[in-house]
Amino acid sequence: MESILLHPGYFGPISQFIALVNADHVFFENEDNYQKQTYRNRMYIYDSNGKLLLNIPIKHRSAITGETKKAGKHQLYKEVKIENDFDWQTQHWRALKASYQTSPFFEFYEDELYPLYHKKFTHLLDFNYHCLDFIAEALQIDLNFNKTSEYIRHPEDKKDLRFLINAKSKREFYFEKYTQVFEEKHGFLTNLSILDLLFSEGPNTLSFLEKQEF
Repeated sequence: MESILLHPGYFGPISQFIALVNADHVFFENEDNYQKQTYRNRMYIYDSNGKLLLNIPIKHRSAITGETKKAGKHQLYKEVKIENDFDWQTQHWRALKASYQTSPFFEFYEDELYPLYHKKFTHLLDFNYHCLDFIAEALQIDLNFNKTSEYIRHPEDKKDLRFLINAKSKREFYFEKYTQVFEEKHGFLTNLSILDLLFSEGPNTLSFLEKQEF
């Protein structure tokens, strides 16, 4: 049986979910340090102008504790708080509706997705686990996972796929194409947020993910 190690992300990229649904067991990294420019607090969707970044603002540790930026550099992912002084939820919800309201399945999932953008969350990691719950329910899978209890740089008992959280990775992903809303304008965009695939393929999303490799 293959066990894999992933990071919980903000409606992470398709590559993460290919790994997730094809693994025998999933461990989510719960004890690492937060890093910028990752899918921890950002996702990419497809809008009328092409690839669009949606970013969750976070409270930097130095702003909370009064420490210098250098001293506050290392902060545990599970301790990172969302900066709710910015109305990011409304902005992200409007962006999703504008991008996907004409997709085949947005309305099918809209009512279940709506609460995530209209309830305040304090911690980023907590919000991301709620995003995972939404996807598991949408895919109708029993997401059996564990959370790590300590950080291990080189785990020996599980396949380390934590690199998939890196939004700036130069790695190319070649997946089977599916129909995207604005594909005729900008071509096919690979490895966007899992929401792009879900709103396009609906109940067929799980089957699509199970057939892919990376």
